[in-house]
Amino acid sequence: MAGAHHVLLVPGFFGFAQLGDFAYFAHVRDFLVEALSELGVRGEVDVVRTSPTASLQRRAALLAETAARLLDAKGGSLSLIGHSSGGLDARLLASPGTKLPTSVDVEQSASALRAIVTVSTPHFGTPLAPLFSSLFGQQLLKLLSLSTIYGLRAGRLPISVVLRLAGMFRNRETPASVVDQLWAQLLHDFSARRRKAIEEFFTEVGSDRDLLGQITPAGAAAFNASTPNRPGVGYGCVVTRARPPGVRSFLRAGIDPYAHATHSLFVALYRLASRTRANQVQVPRDRIAALSRAYQSRVDARANDGMVPTLSQVWGEVIRAAWADHHDIIGHFDHPTHIPPHFDWLASGTGFDRDQFESIWRDVAAFIAA
Repeated sequence: MAGAHHVLLVPGFFGFAQLGDFAYFAHVRDFLVEALSELGVRGEVDVVRTSPTASLQRRAALLAETAARLLDAKGGSLSLIGHSSGGLDARLLASPGTKLPTSVDVEQSASALRAIVTVSTPHFGTPLAPLFSSLFGQQLLKLLSLSTIYGLRAGRLPISVVLRLAGMFRNRETPASVVDQLWAQLLHDFSARRRKAIEEFFTEVGSDRDLLGQITPAGAAAFNASTPNRPGVGYGCVVTRARPPGVRSFLRAGIDPYAHATHSLFVALYRLASRTRANQVQVPRDRIAALSRAYQSRVDARANDGMVPTLSQVWGEVIRAAWADHHDIIGHFDHPTHIPPHFDWLASGTGFDRDQFESIWRDVAAFIAA
């Protein structure tokens, strides 16, 4: 397969390749396999198994090892698509002279790269990172991640859990015992085999949280200063922005009481993510103006997708600027009748749907094919 062009999907912060039968990138991978084939791109489309909150160096090393195995077995060239902090892993692997904690030849894998696409990636950090760095924040993050896994399994969380989660983000003074209670409540609904897989996953997460400091605005500034782009590699990005919370977003979330409950959690996260200062995001004015035209409304440092500031996501060519929340863009939006079904993690009221999903990922495929 000397002429093959492979694509690796890199999960983001607290993401995973496969956890039991829960797949982070399932919808994206299924669609890209077809879209790339239609464009004449031959090769594997695989998901990288990463360490969710480990340092960027450790995560990039795991990416390098996956790339090396694939290239040794299949040959050809390579493109990377990273969601959230997965985009930073891809940039670090590609950067000339990178030293990573692995025995594989990093430069050999990096020299096979043709394109990097970052999706909702915090290139200039996110204000949520300092919150999650505290002991209570780490407990919240663990609970949020379990909630995501639960949502992938059942389609929705118990409303009582959603409302209590939203309250925790609003006041951030919840006793640890309440977090433990919600954790036990959610975990109880899984089979013994799935509970074991989940507990092993979070044991791994708890042993290494270095990523948290690296995706703060200050940590991102240091990363950018030491991580130049690789000449000859095409850098593109998909930028996401959620509708600002208010009456309109509340109504767009739907009449379902569950949607209203998850919308309250989205509002809490959106407001925390909107605390970016303008001087923390180094995006040229002409690019900000272009984004404002794309969104047909002003984009400033406060705009975000519920997790990452929109301006923080700009790196390289903007492939698409999408009205989507942080998880919509990888297929976690509300479309339960699709086969396989889409389940919305949070009802942001942004209005993202399957048609937009296919249009955006078709553009990503075209960027890679080009």
